[in-house]
This record gives sequence, C-alpha cells and structure tokens, in this order.
Amino acid sequence: MTRHSLNRTLGRVYVLLISVLAISLIAKFGDKIPLFKSLGITDYVDDLYEYMKDMALVFVTVVAAYLANVFQKRSKFVESLEEEWRGIVRTKNALYAFSEKSFPTTDDYITAFCRISETLDNMRIVYRNVGETDALIGLYPYAPLHDMRRALQTLDPAKSQNISVEARALARDAIIQSFDAVRETFLEELDLEAPSHPLLISAARRLKVPGKTRRAAARQERQRKRRDLTPSPRPDIEAMLKEQRDKEKS
Repeated sequence: MTRHSLNRTLGRVYVLLISVLAISLIAKFGDKIPLFKSLGITDYVDDLYEYMKDMALVFVTVVAAYLANVFQKRSKFVESLEEEWRGIVRTKNALYAFSEKSFPTTDDYITAFCRISETLDNMRIVYRNVGETDALIGLYPYAPLHDMRRALQTLDPAKSQNISVEARALARDAIIQSFDAVRETFLEELDLEAPSHPLLISAARRLKVPGKTRRAAARQERQRKRRDLTPSPRPDIEAMLKEQRDKEKS
C-alpha cells in the first residue's frame, strides 16, 4: 500500500467517523430540534440514537480491525520497498565493478546481466506498471533501471573484445546517472526524515575528551578492589592485558 493509498483510505475513515459522530450528536438532541418536532420524528430519532449507542462497540471494533489491516499492509509494503532498494544498490555496485574491469570475461558479464535482470523483475512484487490494464502492458515504473541494463549491454565482451577505456567510462557514468535518477524518486515513498543530530561538516572529529565522571571512577575502583580480593587463576593473562592496555594509553 503506497503512501497515497494510505492517505486516501485514512481520509475515508475520517469522513465516516465524523459523519457517525455528527449523526449521533443530532440524534442525542433530536427532541430539542424544532424541525424534528414539527415533522413528528423525534421518536424515530431517539430510537436511532439508542441503536447507535448499542452498536458503538461493534462499530469501534470493526474500524480498529480495518485500520490494523491497513497499517499492516503498509508495513509489509515498506519492507518490500526497502528490500527492493537494497537490491538496486547491490546491482549498481555490481555494474560499476564490471565497468571498471579492464578485461572482463563472458562469465563476468553474465553475472552482472543476471543481477540487473533480477532487479528489474523484482520490481513486480512492489509496483505494477503505470497505466497497466487487462489489455495494456503499461509503462515500467522506473525506466532508468532499463537504462542501466542498456549501458551494461554496450560492454558485452561477446560482441567486442576491444572496448575502449572511454566506452567503459561512458557506460559507468550512464549507470551512475541512472541510479541517481532512481534514488531521487524511489526513496520518496519511504517517508524519510532528516536526522535529529546530523554531522554536516567535512573532516569532522570527535569533540569529547578522554575522562570519566567521579561516580564512574569510584565504581571502577570498587570493582577493581573486589577483583583483587581473590587470586587470579591466570596471572600471565592479566599481565599481558595490562601490558597491552598500558601501550594503548601511551
């Protein structure tokens, strides 16, 4: 279930809930509404209110079960989407590595081609084609993935054994450009947010300095004294570890 489908479903549920609450409110005070008195339907309005009150638990249960099913579908869809994205990243890396090889073999090409073919077909378990009907195939939802395949096909060693460095660089750049185009739109569905504590500068370094609080130091010392109350079964191990720790400190 895409984000658009989820929002559309939630909108319908909100409209239904507001409508039921509005009808309940009107039915509750129906005997005080002049229009209902003039029409002589106050008794029917009271009966409607009693019925809605009796069915409130059933109504809430049904709505809760429906929403739980909706969010479960959304969760499964997001999981499938994340797995598909991981596959796309692995495919990009495989194609990039192939384009960087000076003398790739036919087996290398077959492995890379099978990887991009698998990624293209796995999209079927996430999205259907855009504009697809019972009679029409529609359009593949992320065309740059096919561009990555086409770029790879220009490096087929079975067609040419003398592929120039420029041709390999061109195919590599086409693969990266196509991947960047997919990334820009594919990840929008995941509702990603910026981190609360990003690190945005280059050549960053750790700003904390060595040290510990007095409470931590006291706790460390208590543990050391408790350990020293009993003799060590392997003093050679302790000596070796102490030597290595002292080297780290120095």
